[in-house]
Amino acid sequence: MNARSGTPESDRLDVLATLVEAWEARHVPIAAPDPIAAILFMMEQKGLTRRDLEPAIGSRARVAEILNRKRALTLPMIRALSVLLDLPADVLVQAYEVASAA
Repeated sequence: MNARSGTPESDRLDVLATLVEAWEARHVPIAAPDPIAAILFMMEQKGLTRRDLEPAIGSRARVAEILNRKRALTLPMIRALSVLLDLPADVLVQAYEVASAA
């Protein structure tokens, strides 16, 4: 692991790392995170509050509905959240459970 750059040991380490990455991608795929969990995680990482999501989602009530899984994200919300939270849109478009109105 302490191989100097440009040495045969460094080249061998690069090849081994590439092989490990390929094996993991094939045999241990990582599922996309739940969209709401990803939003909450990025909010925490960026020090954002629910109020900070209002420009992307809408009113305070709409933000609460989304984060409490009472309403699904719409395409415009996904686009805006992707930019605001620096999250790939493909994470946000994943299916997730929305509580049924009872």
